[in-house]
Amino acid sequence: MENTQTKTATSTEETVDANDGKTIAVISYLTIIGLIIAYVMNNEKKTEFGAYHIRQSIGLAAAGLAMGVVGLIPILGWIVSVLGTLLLIYMWIMGLVNAMNENKKPLPFFGKKFEEWFKSI
Repeated sequence: MENTQTKTATSTEETVDANDGKTIAVISYLTIIGLIIAYVMNNEKKTEFGAYHIRQSIGLAAAGLAMGVVGLIPILGWIVSVLGTLLLIYMWIMGLVNAMNENKKPLPFFGKKFEEWFKSI
C-alpha cells in the first residue's frame, strides 16, 4: 500500500513540474516582460523545458534588437529589417506553438545557434 502512495506522489510531482515548465515556456514568449518573469520563475524552480524555451526566447529578443539596429540604415536597412521582422514573427509563432504542445524543438533557422549561445542560462 505504501509503495502505491509513493508512486502516486512521485507521479503528481512530475506532473506539477511538467505543468510549471510548460507555463514558464509559454510565458517566456509573451513580450520582454514575460521573458523576465519566466526567467525569475525558472530560477525559483528549475525546469529543463522552461530553460530551453527561455534560451530560444532570449535569442528571438536579441535578433529583434539586431533588426531594430539594422532598421536604422536608410533604404537597404529598412528592407532587410521588414523581411527580418517577418521571419522573427514566424519564428516566434513556431516557438510559442512548440511551448504549448510541450515540444522541445529548436526554432527554425537560428534555434540551434540560440542553444549554443545561451547554454549557460
